[in-house]
Order: sequence, then C-alpha cells, then structure tokens
Amino acid sequence: MIATPDRTPLPRSFFDRPVLEVAPDLLGRLLVRTTPDGPISLRLTEVEAYDGPNDPGSHAYRGRTARNGTMFGPPGHVYVYFTYGMWHCMNLVCGPDGTASGVLLRAGEIVEGAELARKRRISARDDKELAKGPARLATALGVDRALDGTDACAAGGTPLSILTGTPAPSAQVRSGPRTGVSGDGGDGELHPWRYWIDGDPTVSPYRAHVPRRRPS
Repeated sequence: MIATPDRTPLPRSFFDRPVLEVAPDLLGRLLVRTTPDGPISLRLTEVEAYDGPNDPGSHAYRGRTARNGTMFGPPGHVYVYFTYGMWHCMNLVCGPDGTASGVLLRAGEIVEGAELARKRRISARDDKELAKGPARLATALGVDRALDGTDACAAGGTPLSILTGTPAPSAQVRSGPRTGVSGDGGDGELHPWRYWIDGDPTVSPYRAHVPRRRPS
C-alpha cells in the first residue's frame, strides 16, 4: 500500500541550509500551484543545485542584478527567470537571507490537476512529458516572471507552495553533472549537482554542455 503524501507545508528552516543539502532532499516533495481554475500538484523528481558566488554556472556568480535579485532574498522564495527569449524556469531559494543559492526545479510528475497542465502543454505526447524539463515544468504550472519572489513557505493564499510530500528514499537518489552547464574550466563534471529519482519516467534526459561558436 502506497502511503498518502504528507501535505504539511515545508518550513522555512528546510531551505535555510546549504544548497547541496536542500537539493536532494527536495525529491519527492509536492509543489502546488494554485490557479483560478483549480490546483495543480507536482511531485518533484529532478533538480539542480546552484551555489551563487561559489558557482560559475549560477546566475548570481557575478553579483546581484535586477534579474537575479530574488536569489539574494529570504530562503523559501521562488526565483523565476526568462531564458532563450521564450521560456521560464523556476528555482527555490536556499541559505540565509543575503546569500544567493538556489535549486532549479527540472522535472516532476503531475499528480493533481493534469487536465489543467495538458491545456498548457498541448505538445506533450503523454502525461509523463507534461513537466519533463525545467521549461516544460514552468509551462505546465503556468509560472512566469509575475511569480518571481513568491513566498512558497507562506501560510495559505499563495500561488505556489511546497509541501512535505513523500521524500525519495536515499537509495533511489542519483547525482551527476548538471544539464548543459560547463562548470569551471569547461568541465561540467566538476559540479555533479543534478539530482534525480532513479528510474522515474518523468526525469529529463541529460544533455552535455555545448560551447557556443564565436562569430568568425
């Protein structure tokens, strides 16, 4: 018998820890998006850690900007960014207020409100693809820059909240290089900070970093 996921909100103290502790501990947790049409709940199956000024792959590596300001705010808030001129991605901020680490939410299983997610992800071939990848995840949940700075630990009335869920057993957690991130010296394997639930069909495929060609 499968235990019912715990719907108790995660406390802010959960996120007020080093990002490499928080990231794998997010696997199996529930992310709830409240919309006027109803809730959408997602079980997290894949994440990536970004360690601010200690991490060349982080948006905050070179300091605070208008774009990444939320990353420096209190833990448990949502950092949303726009990428490639067409997609949004979302992160959960970690560590003490004033630092800039966060966890990119890469993939998950829609466990409630799939009919709402399907309307946003009409190109998905099946429900396993609804949130298979960070941009797809944000699209399925209807997340954009308007939700940047949302407090996911607030009590009630918040458009995004994170619940205890059913944490993934440590034996099922895997780690490896982050997708499309070069890391120091162009070697992504120096930062194996991608974490996923082994064998879960919603986990996105790994893609190595491909350097951009400079104009000749």
